[in-house]
Amino acid sequence: MQTPRPAFWRSFDLFAGLSAEALARLSAIAVRRDWQAGEVLFQRGDPGTHMVALAEGRVKLTLLTPQGRELILRHAEGGDTLGEFALMDGEPRSAAATAVAPTLGWLLDGRRFAALAESDPAVGIAAARYFCRRLRETTDQLESIALYQLEARLARFFLFTLRQIHGAEVPAQAVLRLEISQGELASVLGASRPKVNRALQALLETAALRREGDVFLCDVSRLAEAADPVE
Repeated sequence: MQTPRPAFWRSFDLFAGLSAEALARLSAIAVRRDWQAGEVLFQRGDPGTHMVALAEGRVKLTLLTPQGRELILRHAEGGDTLGEFALMDGEPRSAAATAVAPTLGWLLDGRRFAALAESDPAVGIAAARYFCRRLRETTDQLESIALYQLEARLARFFLFTLRQIHGAEVPAQAVLRLEISQGELASVLGASRPKVNRALQALLETAALRREGDVFLCDVSRLAEAADPVE
């Protein structure tokens, strides 16, 4: 892949509103990197010197518990960014990132990005808006874990994933192929695999989901009802 065009950068929420000139300058400081499946992009505690804009592939972000268990925070794919907080604070990595498939990304050095933001206020404003959205998403995730039963958390996970794919306009009947195992899903939801399996069965029984192989047919209105049940 050659140096990315403006359309590539606009596919990322962090850069979507920037001018063509700003995106061209962004592209000029980007460095291509390729990772094979199993290769580590960065470890928790590593210096936060750069962020990664994923062009293709798949990466898992994880934490290692004191008991030695791997907790999967999320999976990132083409169109996602990793380590973007390093652009703002330069602090050590808060999680590990490992490629689970051949992956291509573009590295943006934190110091060079900061220089770009200083010369073009629109870059800094776009970053501020992006991090505000991320904070709201984190709040929603914490609310789901703290306040909702597992079936509702699972429904909210499906809706969140669909919104990541379709944006605000999610089809009433949406198709979703989950690229993670039930064990990985259990880690994301903070529950055991058997409990997640029971919650999944409950959503299947209410027809909020239908399963065809590894593809789920999602009834979005029923998922919404399950995600916010009336007590």
